[in-house]
Formats: sequence, structure tokens, C-alpha cells
Amino acid sequence: MTWPYFPFFVRVADLEVLLVGGGEVALRKARLLNKAGARVAVVSEAVHPGFDEIDSVRVIGRQFKVEQLDGVRLCIAATDDAALNRTVAAACEARGIWVNVVDDPLASRIITPAIIDRSPILIAIGSAGQAPVLARRLRERLEGLIPQGYGRLARFIGAVRERLKGQVTPDDARRLWEAFLDGPGAEAALQGDTATAQAAVDDWLAGNPSRRGEVWLVGAGPGDPDLLTFKALRLMQSCDVVLFDRLIPDAIMDLVRRDSERVFVGKKRDQHTVPQEEINAELLRRAQAGQRVLRLKGGDPFIFGRGGEEIEPLARAGVPFQVVPGITAASGCAAYAGIPLTHRDHAQTCLFVTGHARADGQLSLPWDTLARRGQTVVVYMGLATLATLCAAFRGHGLPDDWPCAMVENGTLASQRVVTGTLADLPQRVTDAGLSGPSLLIVGTVVRLHRTLGIVTAPGMS
Repeated sequence: MTWPYFPFFVRVADLEVLLVGGGEVALRKARLLNKAGARVAVVSEAVHPGFDEIDSVRVIGRQFKVEQLDGVRLCIAATDDAALNRTVAAACEARGIWVNVVDDPLASRIITPAIIDRSPILIAIGSAGQAPVLARRLRERLEGLIPQGYGRLARFIGAVRERLKGQVTPDDARRLWEAFLDGPGAEAALQGDTATAQAAVDDWLAGNPSRRGEVWLVGAGPGDPDLLTFKALRLMQSCDVVLFDRLIPDAIMDLVRRDSERVFVGKKRDQHTVPQEEINAELLRRAQAGQRVLRLKGGDPFIFGRGGEEIEPLARAGVPFQVVPGITAASGCAAYAGIPLTHRDHAQTCLFVTGHARADGQLSLPWDTLARRGQTVVVYMGLATLATLCAAFRGHGLPDDWPCAMVENGTLASQRVVTGTLADLPQRVTDAGLSGPSLLIVGTVVRLHRTLGIVTAPGMS
């Protein structure tokens, strides 16, 4: 198929650009031109107040005249008068001036694309003017995949390339940057750590590209892949090995780099597949061997995730690490169940606790603080001790009819919500057969589930 346009980038810095039109559409064009350094002259009967914020813009007239094109290299017609726009386009064509007519590709010599800005990296998406909304949707998808730090990375590479001119051959330069982008130097540059990035370049030039290991402690959220952060997804696709927990669903594991080694270290209640000390030691061993290690944890690593325990040995050994927060189960499960954790009419405080019992079966919790009105209490890992928990809440002052809910497999399609009171929830949960990862929510906010739980999957109670 023949291309309707040839894509290329134009340096418009200090060029004279005529913008015919002064409304919101014209204002958007003026802002983009200003970012590129163009001198913008505007012709319009009325001008949007936003033009006052752009220093490089000046208004030169109310009516379009052909002589206004003198010295102009680019013109954009952005009025709501189609006939006027066509007149401007014809005048530009007669003078050999590039012209863009908004929403009129047939009258345009050039079109403006949807832009992803990671300056100096710029990504333009065009549809030949046929489907601009689709182009914008594609831009939105790509925005989430391309970190903001790519601008820093590009500037670092550009500065080093300038210094290395004449010192390395083109083939060696290509090999250098391929190795750099696949190693920890690129990640350091993304984070703005130019010293570490430069050290990676220096090592390669010196002939000993020692691979520095690193650990990425990443929160995968409560289960729904759409709740992953952009940074989590980027690191998941860059690791050499991933150590993952039982609560990581297949849909999230499918997003991890396919050729990475996978090590399951998950735990179940009363069944520890790998002791915590061994996990800590394995993270350290692999990082010191030069691997980029992804420690993927459900929820948030620092909320009942033992993340602090896992990075302490790394910090002592001087091994670099990053911690990427995830949406914790309390936030995710409550939101998908339609239960606000705080609400002016119900709860001004929210407390997170763990319901995991000690070896002797006892729950060591601050009951005088938990068993209060006007707050929400979220109990992680509370399914096995649910009856004990409910009895303790009642025994420390909350009434039998105090609302509570158990959320199983929160944020997943298999999510189930069972509501009740402190007196009857244990039996309701037993009758429902809940057995998966579950979260207990205690407080009058639970009453809102019936009216706000519209995002729950079909079949949930």
C-alpha cells in the first residue's frame, strides 16, 4: 500500500510559523510549536486567553491576508470556518509553504501526529488523518509502557557519544550501547544515577564489563494485572531471574520476561516452601553473581510482605536494590468490593493488622485500639482465625451486630464477598466455602457494599 505521508521530524526552532485561528484547537497547536522553539504569529478575530501564557506567540491581525505568509515556512489553519481554512491552504500551496489544516487531511500538505514526549525521544503516531482518536488511543497505551526516565537515558547516551567521537569505531560503539542497554547501566541512567551509568560504560571500554547485580523488590498488587504500576511492568520485563510468591496469578507471571529464570518461593499457611532466611540469602547470592533479580510479591512489599527483612542483608552487603510499591490488598480488595476504607459518615481512621496466629494459636493484637467505633479495621490473613477474631472484637466492646465482610480472591474474576456481622460472619464464610486468600474488613463502611459494590464480578454476594 502506498504511504499517504512520509514521516519525518522538522526542526522549527526560530522558524516563522503562521497560525490562523485563536480557539482551543489553535491553542494546543501553539503550545506544541512553542515547545519546539518556533516563532508563532496568530491571525484571529478572537484569541483564547491561554495564548497570553505563551511568550513566543504574537497576534498580527484579525483577518487572514495572503501577505501574512511572507517569510513563513509553516502554516496551520485551525479555524471553525472550513472555507477560510481551504483558502489559507490554497494560498500556502501557491507559495510552496507547508500547511496543515485541522481535521481536513485532503487540504493538508502535512499532518500533526499524536506525540509521546520523552524529550529528546519523541514518538509520533499518525493515521493519515483518518482515525485521530485511534492514534490518540495508541499513544495512551504506549505512554504507560515508556518510562519518563527515557529522556534522561537518551541525554546520557548523547553526552557520552559526543565525548567518544573519534575514540571508538562505529561497530564498537554499537556493541557498547547494545551491552549498555541490556545491563544495569541503563537502569541507573533511567533513575538519574549518571555516576553508576558512566561506570558501566567505563568498564566496557576497559575490557572488563563486570556485570553488576541488583535486586528489584516489586509489589504486584492484589491480583488484577491492570493494577500493576508502569515501573513494575518495566522491571518485570528486564529481569534475569524472578523469585515469586504463591499469590502471584498466572496473568501477572505471563508479563515477566519470557526467558528469565523462575524460582517459586511461595508460602502457604503452615506450609513454608522456602524459609525466609533462605529467600534472603538467595537474593543476595544471585545479585552478587551479577544477576538482575526480580523479587515479585503480592500486594505491597512493605505491608505485611516482609520486604524490609529481604532488603536488610542487601543493604549490609552494599548490593543495590530498588523497592517498587504495589497496591496493597486492603486498598484493592475494598475498592473492588465497593467498600470505602474511610468515609465521613462511618470511619475517620483505618488500621491494617495481620490475623496470623502465633504457634500457640493466640492473636497478639492491640484490641483496645482495634475494637472502637468510627474506624475501619482491615485484617490480612484472617480466614483461618476468623472465629477468634470476631469473638475478640466482641469481647473488647463492639456489638454483636457490628458489620464486617470477608473478601476472597480480591480484584480477580473469582472474587467473592461475604458480608455479615461479628456474630454471624464466621458461619456465613463457612457456608460459602471460602478457602482462597481472604481479607477481613470490620466497620460500618461494610454497609455501603450493597449500594457501592457495582464493580464486583457477576455472582458475588
